Amino acid sequence: MKKCVIGTLAHVDAGKTTLTESLLYLTGSIRKLGRVDHGDAFLDYDHQERERGITIFSKQSLLQYQDVEITLIDTPGHVDFSAEMERTLQVLDYAILVISGLDGVQAHTQTIWNLLKTYHIPTFLFINKMDISHYQKSDLMKELKEKLDERCVDLTSQNDFYEEIALCDETLLDYYLEHQSLTEIMIQDAIIQRQVFPCFFGSALKMQEVDSFLESLSLYTKEKNYPADFGAKVYKITRDEQGQRLTHLKIMGGSLHVKTQFGDEKVDQIRKYSGHKYTVVNEVYAGDICAVKGLKAIQAGSGLGFEEHAFQPHLTPYMNYRIVLPSDCDRFQAMSQLRQLSEEDPELHMTYHEETQDMTVQLMGEIQIDVLKKMIAERFHLDVDFDQGQIIYKETILETVEGVGHFEPLRHYAEVHLLLEPAPLGSGLQFSTNCSENMLDKHWQRLILTHLEEKEHIGVLAGFPITDMKITILAGKAHQKHTEGGDFRQATYRALRQGLKSTQCQLLEPYYQFYLDIPAEYLSKAIYDIESMDGEFILPETMDQNVVIEGKAPVAKMRHYQLEVTHYTKGKGRMYCSLKGYEPCLHQDDVIQSIQYDSEKDINNPTGSVFCSHGAGFYVKWDEVKDYMHIDFQYSPKLTQEYQKESYASSLHGDEELEEIFKRTYGEIKRRTFHDFQPALKEHVPSMTSQPKAECILVDGYNVIHAWPELKDLAKDNLDGARFRLLDMMCNYQGYKKCLLIVVFDAYQVKQNLGSSEQYHNIHVVYTKESQTADMYIERVTHEMANQYHITVVTSDALEQLIVTGAGAYRMSSRELKLDLERLNKEHHNHQQATSRNYLLEDIKNFKND
Repeated sequence: MKKCVIGTLAHVDAGKTTLTESLLYLTGSIRKLGRVDHGDAFLDYDHQERERGITIFSKQSLLQYQDVEITLIDTPGHVDFSAEMERTLQVLDYAILVISGLDGVQAHTQTIWNLLKTYHIPTFLFINKMDISHYQKSDLMKELKEKLDERCVDLTSQNDFYEEIALCDETLLDYYLEHQSLTEIMIQDAIIQRQVFPCFFGSALKMQEVDSFLESLSLYTKEKNYPADFGAKVYKITRDEQGQRLTHLKIMGGSLHVKTQFGDEKVDQIRKYSGHKYTVVNEVYAGDICAVKGLKAIQAGSGLGFEEHAFQPHLTPYMNYRIVLPSDCDRFQAMSQLRQLSEEDPELHMTYHEETQDMTVQLMGEIQIDVLKKMIAERFHLDVDFDQGQIIYKETILETVEGVGHFEPLRHYAEVHLLLEPAPLGSGLQFSTNCSENMLDKHWQRLILTHLEEKEHIGVLAGFPITDMKITILAGKAHQKHTEGGDFRQATYRALRQGLKSTQCQLLEPYYQFYLDIPAEYLSKAIYDIESMDGEFILPETMDQNVVIEGKAPVAKMRHYQLEVTHYTKGKGRMYCSLKGYEPCLHQDDVIQSIQYDSEKDINNPTGSVFCSHGAGFYVKWDEVKDYMHIDFQYSPKLTQEYQKESYASSLHGDEELEEIFKRTYGEIKRRTFHDFQPALKEHVPSMTSQPKAECILVDGYNVIHAWPELKDLAKDNLDGARFRLLDMMCNYQGYKKCLLIVVFDAYQVKQNLGSSEQYHNIHVVYTKESQTADMYIERVTHEMANQYHITVVTSDALEQLIVTGAGAYRMSSRELKLDLERLNKEHHNHQQATSRNYLLEDIKNFKND
């Protein structure tokens, strides 16, 4: 028995779920025929789906007919839940696109069609509601051929449809002309290769022509060939009634059995769902859809086994909303609970902003907001709200540029050169490498690519995500001793940001593809509104009582127009919108002005680089990096080079007689190329405009005390003694380094403590105030003093090291400080004698040791 995974897709209200219900009923999978409007459809079992009469979550059912076992996945049709629908496409063998015979091809229908083309999914079309449609089949077929594909073929026609299928491909036509027929396998292959799109007409509600459609599904589908090695695609994360995490996946090769290990996790249970019921099995095989219990870390869109590539969606939300939590709730617990929803729907992009302590989420529209609010209330008992939302713009570049990033605090080193090239609209980000392994080892290049792909990079115009560009590794440099993996992360991020700052950028805004159906008397009003919204549209050639306007317009202008249409047409007008994509923003300057984003003040995404001079790191602004970089630019505009080559060649060959005179007088002319005129490579030295700044060292006192064994032992008996011993050592260290040195001690647990700062010999000592940790104080001082000093932070706290590095400081661990102090003591034999301060119990310890 052959296996097929088939998904049903449609514009909302086309009858997709009703068709699924009819197929299940005909095959005996369900005994009672449910209806969406009655709230008893087999797959719409969620109470919100039954209340609204729409599909919100994709769900599967199992059915068998003749020699085929079909896993039927019903997907959401409403545009607000497009992300849920698109995630399902990656596991489909075939798709059934349901089109309403009343409305024909609508805006969201075309969006789904384009996605099916992108994912190369063989597609059957079922034109529904023909029992109440006022269109003829010929009219609908004409529209399908014009708006979708000319290879749409009506298989319900009484005429011989073999000829029409044969016209879709030359090989099929040759066979048909010879045999006056086509084989079943030929038609199957043509459908799989998307050379033919079979069309069927009927009524799902009244079960008209559904049986013949099911017969054709059985006849013209073909099981995929799967490899023997194990592979699986994770397309969904859910939780069952007990709150247990379920990982939904399709087996793409081999088999999966209970107790299979994935890293530190293992499969505890395998379920095969049909509706809300499931069967527990011990093993599933290639082509099966299942839900697995026990995997906690694997995310939706990831792959297992040989399926390494992560899923990258094409439809993304275009609105960003701030979640308003109840004033009396535990914010940290609430945020932890909300992150469960982000696991289940990665396109929510839930983000916590530490500076404002707000959480934001990306959504498609008002219905999704309402559904999400009710879901949060039911699952977590939180009455949340959302603000008005902000349009999610994107940024791209208009010119090719080479970006340079350098990261070289003390004992760290990495330099990266990236080529940023504009790409067509809607193409997204593409990453590649064109760097010789003689210059940079392959494993470093792979690491750079990982860092490019691991996060959502933002632009420099208004801080929105970048898109539509090709990023290529041109060059890089590592140090045999000092380079660590994190160094290339910093250099890569800075190279990308420096390149964006060095070229012309363009802001992109989301556009709606709209379908407006209104009475003809309101046509002039609609045209005026669309033009005032900077929209473009097409008017139909003929106008009846109602007129349909199709076109595109910016989301920022049209997002609330649906309510206005309902108002001025007195409820007679209908408007459907779907996301068309991103296009250049028409009012870029106004948007940038309203956002007020300053890329050079964004400490989490620095545009400059860190270089090292005289043992100290210092920050270099993005426009001065070229004066310090250790590798020359690798990219030169090809047009300029070719032009100079041609100009030079023409000057030599322009006058043959003059050339002969030169040969007789000076000898043979040396033919030089454009590259001979380039300046010789020279060592880059710091420019006079950016002198190294004074050095400041911030020491986390108690972190060092607990990291140095002798101070840790002393602190067990006398904490004050350990503290003063450290201060004396730091006095000596300051004498060697000749820098500003500040030692910070935690006092945040001391009630009513206002904090204090004092001079201790040649160093400064700070005791933090109540509720302020040493980490918090060091972060603030680092940010405030970064413009006046090159700051080094001494701590072994990994998180603190990461934060201060992002602020332009460089890190030194407590162990590195100890080694540096010991080295300086050995080099200076005539250092000042140790202080005569008596440390409690220290003499007794020394006496015992002797």
